[in-house]
Amino acid sequence: MEEIEFQAGSEHYPPQFELEQSDDYSQYLLHSKPEILAVLRSLIKKGGMITVHFDQGHSFLLTTMIALSADNNEFILDLGSDDEMNRKALIAKKLILTTIIDKVKVQFSVNSLTQTQSDGRPAFVGSVPESLLRLQRREFFRLSTPIANPVMLKATIRRTDGSALNIELPLLDISGGGVGLMVALDQARHFQSGDTLTDSKTMLPNEGLLVATLCVRNLFDVTARNGAHFVRVGCEFVNLPAQRLTMVQRYITRVERERKARLTGMG
Repeated sequence: MEEIEFQAGSEHYPPQFELEQSDDYSQYLLHSKPEILAVLRSLIKKGGMITVHFDQGHSFLLTTMIALSADNNEFILDLGSDDEMNRKALIAKKLILTTIIDKVKVQFSVNSLTQTQSDGRPAFVGSVPESLLRLQRREFFRLSTPIANPVMLKATIRRTDGSALNIELPLLDISGGGVGLMVALDQARHFQSGDTLTDSKTMLPNEGLLVATLCVRNLFDVTARNGAHFVRVGCEFVNLPAQRLTMVQRYITRVERERKARLTGMG
């Protein structure tokens, strides 16, 4: 299966952050400093890659967290590989840091970064945040669907002039919470956060036809390894009946079990 890279901050669609959607994700915010420090220490220990977004999401750099200060009030980041982006980050007024630890999404923001020295090397320093989002919804394990033999979704969307547009799009991934769609750049303009796709139809192999209502939650510009560009449109299931949710979970469990069996066989 071809590997996909999610590129934040492109000229097409600046990323949208759950951190800034407090009404939907407030239950995943940590406010306890000991809990926040525990997450940051785990990030340091695992050496996880962090994306630092700034300039309203139009610019980003990749880094890692090196250490916490002795008083636990600041964290230290390695510099990014691009000198120009490093300079821009130092004058940015708000920066959002995103990463994944053990398949759990982590996001937090800082008002600024300043330059410091760490073990004789230039580095960034920022204040430990007062809140941190740890989005852990294990019941919604996300399964990447095959690229070579894609699972297709059919739906009707409304253009801005009210006319109907029939679409057929491949799924990038599926979970008990929703799906990610692979959308060409010229089609992506028809999707906006909050749009509803009613009676979408997806034939899940060996399970049957899944009919569902979807709500568009976010759009991310994506670059494949071969350089191709498209937009991932993240959609959430709306009031999915228990029987259909069971169908989704059964499909995910079976495909994941088959993938693990193949890997074990290869080993």
